[in-house]
Amino acid sequence: MITKKYGILAVVALLACALVASAGEKKKVVLLGPGTYYNPIGAAEIKDFEAYAPGVRIVAPDPAHLMEELADADGALGQITPEMLKAAKKLQWVQVFSAGVEPYVFPEMVSRQVTLTNCKITQAPEIADHAFAMLLSITRELYRIIPRRTQEEWTTRSYSPLELRGKTAVIIGVGGIGTEIAVRAWAFGMKVIGVDPKDISPTPMVAYTVRPDRLDEVLPEADVVFVAAPHTRESEKMVGAKQFSLIKKGGYFICVSRGKLYDAMALAQALESKHLAGAGLDVTDPEPLPKGHPLWKMENVIITPHIAGRSDGERARYLVLFRENLRRFGAGEPLIYVVDKQKGY
Repeated sequence: MITKKYGILAVVALLACALVASAGEKKKVVLLGPGTYYNPIGAAEIKDFEAYAPGVRIVAPDPAHLMEELADADGALGQITPEMLKAAKKLQWVQVFSAGVEPYVFPEMVSRQVTLTNCKITQAPEIADHAFAMLLSITRELYRIIPRRTQEEWTTRSYSPLELRGKTAVIIGVGGIGTEIAVRAWAFGMKVIGVDPKDISPTPMVAYTVRPDRLDEVLPEADVVFVAAPHTRESEKMVGAKQFSLIKKGGYFICVSRGKLYDAMALAQALESKHLAGAGLDVTDPEPLPKGHPLWKMENVIITPHIAGRSDGERARYLVLFRENLRRFGAGEPLIYVVDKQKGY
């Protein structure tokens, strides 16, 4: 009887030890690459991540051993490929380093029960700043004034800057970036109309929002159209020749999300015909914009090489996001900025 009693106790003790060990086991997260040019992740960052997220163990393998380390990985940080996903049989989560997820919603990712998170709001402040910098450069005619500096000219009579107060902005995509643009537009005294597939309650910054299928209804009110939506099957080329013709004559077009959302040749024609007064483009299709494209030759078009997301504050926000999602993953808590893989954002 005593032997039987102690045998049962031994089994209970072993099970308790196993549960404790299991509860204390760290989740393995593989760093798929050294981060990005602007946001590198090295030994110091990994040490900081692990201190903040005690439930994870981060592995940064050299390329030769990456697939081997992925075999038993629970999570991954970085740019994942179909080959990597195939090798990672246990994978539960992937954190990518960008807001756009077009390269990562490949069929295998969509079909697998793997949570995908992105950085969709992380770059919003600087991208909104950039959008307004381009708009102001055109409306204040800085694109004409600044080049005169080299000629040391003090000419005042040939400029007719535009006041933004009282104008209407239509913002396509009222997510993280679009909301930040709305805040700035409202601060300039503009009326803001949003275009978004989600139901968004009216705020002091956004007068009202319509669904994308009603875009053509609100474009005739637009003095400025901002494009801040993600690229999906539904949004591709949603602004074409018809949409440009519906914008108020003398209006402006600013795109800071993805170049595939508008027809670049149709934009060039709208500008050449003087229907639109100017454009600001941080993104184009194709990208980079080919040499010889008519948009390059237009004085009233400001083109920047997809740099709107760069600033002195972005790195700190990236690291905060990665730390927090690593902590949550290790603790089994809901993650931040989970992507709807079916919708693509």
